[in-house]
Amino acid sequence: MPETTLNKRGGQRPNAGRKKGSSAYGESTTAIRIPESLVPTIKTLLDDRKRRFEQLANSTAAILFPSKTPSSIALPLFTGKVAAGFPSPADDYVEKTLDLNELLVKKPAATFFVRAQGESMLGAGIHPNDILVVDRSIEPVPGKIVICALNGELTVKRLERNNEQWQLKAENPAYPDIAIHEELELVVWGVVTNVIHPV
Repeated sequence: MPETTLNKRGGQRPNAGRKKGSSAYGESTTAIRIPESLVPTIKTLLDDRKRRFEQLANSTAAILFPSKTPSSIALPLFTGKVAAGFPSPADDYVEKTLDLNELLVKKPAATFFVRAQGESMLGAGIHPNDILVVDRSIEPVPGKIVICALNGELTVKRLERNNEQWQLKAENPAYPDIAIHEELELVVWGVVTNVIHPV
């Protein structure tokens, strides 16, 4: 009986292709359609993200990491509020359960976390090594605390506008405010919605 020759063309080969998450951006990618007028902007953002990922990959600790959608963990939420002044009797029952993912992450696809460095935002309750929850879908309007790339460096500041002049305002008098002008390369990455820090 003659040996049959197997057709080795087509189909997925074992261990072929890139490993998941091994792209230049450190995560899986997907193809999308965007307006032609936005192509230069998107390319600039992607180039900046790729450069940032390469820098972080060479460092010992990552500063920036995207939001995941972990399995839900519901913990008990007590009905009574804890008095910060005089003590009050505690309620003996649980009103419902609370999942911190639901509380902190409204839009997982638009949310990422970043670790704060420095003390320029102490007045806003942001301390060194705090985790900031950042939502890219929220419009960066005056008064919001934003994460932005300023001349290639990430910073967190409060966005303000005084007499038609936009500023990145520090929340610590020891640090100067930054006036936004045409010579600055500024990309707003998102709006800070929550701060996580130990007590």
